[in-house]
Amino acid sequence: MYASEPSAGGLGVVGMIALVIAGLFVGREVFVPVALAILLSFVLAPLIRLLQKLHVPRVLAVIGVVLVAFAGITALATVMATQVTHLAGDLPRYQLTMREKVQSLRGSAAGSSALERAADVLQDLGKELDRPQGDAARPANPLTPSAAPAAETKPIPVEVRQPDSGALQTLGAFITPLIHPLATTGIVIIFVIFILLQREDLRNRLIRLAGSHDLQKTTAALDDAAGRLSKLFLTQLALNAAFGAVIGVGLFFIGVPSPVLWGILAAILRFVPYIGAFISAAFPLALAAAVDPGWSMLLMTAALFIVMEPVAGHVVEPLVYGHSTGLSPVAVVVAATFWTWLWGPIGLVLATPLTVCLVVLGRHVERLEFLDVMLGDRPALSPPEIFYQRMLAGDPAEAADVAEEFLKERSLSVYYDEVALAGLRLARADALRGVLDEARLERMRGTVEELVDDLSDHPDQEPTSGRTVDPEAAAAVDASGEGLGIADLPVLAPEDLEPRFTGEAPILCIAGQSPVDEAAALMLAQLLTKHGLNARVEGAASLSVQWISRLEAADTAVVCLSFLDAGSPAHMRYAVRRLRRKMPQAKILLGCWVADATVAESLREAARADLVASTLRAATALCIELARRDTIEPSKAVTTANAA
Repeated sequence: MYASEPSAGGLGVVGMIALVIAGLFVGREVFVPVALAILLSFVLAPLIRLLQKLHVPRVLAVIGVVLVAFAGITALATVMATQVTHLAGDLPRYQLTMREKVQSLRGSAAGSSALERAADVLQDLGKELDRPQGDAARPANPLTPSAAPAAETKPIPVEVRQPDSGALQTLGAFITPLIHPLATTGIVIIFVIFILLQREDLRNRLIRLAGSHDLQKTTAALDDAAGRLSKLFLTQLALNAAFGAVIGVGLFFIGVPSPVLWGILAAILRFVPYIGAFISAAFPLALAAAVDPGWSMLLMTAALFIVMEPVAGHVVEPLVYGHSTGLSPVAVVVAATFWTWLWGPIGLVLATPLTVCLVVLGRHVERLEFLDVMLGDRPALSPPEIFYQRMLAGDPAEAADVAEEFLKERSLSVYYDEVALAGLRLARADALRGVLDEARLERMRGTVEELVDDLSDHPDQEPTSGRTVDPEAAAAVDASGEGLGIADLPVLAPEDLEPRFTGEAPILCIAGQSPVDEAAALMLAQLLTKHGLNARVEGAASLSVQWISRLEAADTAVVCLSFLDAGSPAHMRYAVRRLRRKMPQAKILLGCWVADATVAESLREAARADLVASTLRAATALCIELARRDTIEPSKAVTTANAA
């Protein structure tokens, strides 16, 4: 009985999706105008806000902008219809040129005679199959006298003439093909006007349907999403229009007929990513081949599209509005296929804008988050989760590749604090739940050690130039926030160090309990080395009664204890007590990597440590302040490090 419940739930979800798709298909006569109206409202909204800032009444601004927009669309449609009519009248002139080119190709193609013989055989076979059965059964013997042919009776021609149509019938035949596009245009105009007039009311209803518990946050998110979509669609419209204008001008100078038509078509089809520009190029290429007796026009037309599309897609677009539209390449292809199947050619043009709207809703509405996961170009896992997964898989090389992309925009200490430590905290939480055994934790420690070694060539400083193109690294950069690590920590020269910090390894980093604590200690030791401080790392076993006596204490100035969780204050206290007995001259810094400075400070008081830090960067800053000759007081050092 219980086993059937999930299946029933799954069937319910599938049934709901099928019902929605069926509704979109059956009601496409209504949903297509609504979709067009929504997208046009995003494009026109900034213009209406601009007019409102100029104290134009909202109703007047909406009606004026909508009428001007649809007047422009009507003018473009009229120009396209005129160009198509003119081109259709000129096509018979190009038929002879195309026939001569086909014959020249057939004559120059290798093996054309064999192909022609094969075509003749197939044609004879088709005639044999089409012969009536009686004729096929009759023996074809030339010696047998044939019967005299019967007199053939010629069919009597019959001509059916329609009576002359009246004026009303002629008018009806002219208007009937225009009824559907005119009705669709009227519906779109009405929807656009009401959407723009009731924009805030529709937003509030969407918030209500989303069921958000944080009204302020959801309102701000949806307003931000609407602003971003308006900017994206308006910018894309401007870029595609510029692309179409360049194509039209280029085709005009090349000499391809109807260049205005192909320019408008290129601008429209460029809303279809990846394949739109190639589809728009097919028509002028075919026309160039038909018009020019030679091949120069065809080659110049192909060169125009081959040059302009990469320039527009890979140079202009990233400079204007970023690297991509926020959709994964697979989502773009799937969306284009789905919407084309559902709504035909208009669905192909609307596929990307509609999918972008769905992804933006998924990013800002909690119940629709699955849309962002399925269709968006952002990684499905968070940067710490990706790091944790790579460490579990024992793949330091791939993690190092993403880290190096991250380091193009952020410092090494920011990567360790924001990505690596957060991933290690996930591992520590799984270990406390009993999901990870000691052997897997030890393998993770070894993987982190390899990663730290791979990143040993990178300095711990904010990059001055460079921008990552890797989506995982870009997501990690966005999650790290602005301003982290902007003020670089100083790199101390040997003459800047206190005498007790000039030894071989004056700073000792010790893991608190587990191998992942030791992995964090490895990162801290590397950061200290980047800033001119020598450090060594010991495992958690060195804190036991049997092994602590073997620690070299004479040259140790600072001991950094590394803990990835705050759940063992008693263990911290006993570790600090044993270290004080062994190294009374050393400062003890409690590194509690819990991402909460207040919790870390309370643990320092409970463990009776000298200093505390909640991030690797803060711990590095504390050690720098202790090691430099012009050191400040420890209480001020704590404040400075926590601020860093």
